[in-house]
Amino acid sequence: MSDYYEIRHTVGFEETNLVGNVYYVNYLRWQGRCREMFLKEKAPAVLAEVQEDLKLFTLKVECEFFNEITAFDELSVRMRLEELTQTQIQFSFDYVKVTGGEEVLVARGRQRIACMRGPNTDTVPARVPEELRRALAPYAETPVLARAGLGG
Repeated sequence: MSDYYEIRHTVGFEETNLVGNVYYVNYLRWQGRCREMFLKEKAPAVLAEVQEDLKLFTLKVECEFFNEITAFDELSVRMRLEELTQTQIQFSFDYVKVTGGEEVLVARGRQRIACMRGPNTDTVPARVPEELRRALAPYAETPVLARAGLGG
């Protein structure tokens, strides 16, 4: 088992700009997609909570670019847990171009989310659900889980 959660993606023409390289906003879309697929595969009960009153608000996103990618490049988006507090989660993302056996880091990103509960007009901070904490544990970059009350 690796220390990251991964989705694979083949870049399409619709994700490129007039110059032919990937338009920057797609990197943020891929962060969201990776996070969604993680929930679907590793913490499905959290998705049920999202349909009820749990909200996962994105507080901050960032992405630093190192190399260009173009249509039909094969991309691995790798997500790790960078920080876990009582009510917030910070993920890091590596965007890796995969060509045969070669891997090239093309970008690196971050995303910070807050857990909230309640109706849209009156949300309050909420604890990160226990199932999500457990699902994230294998993907921690450092022993942040001990500080969040999950380590031994």
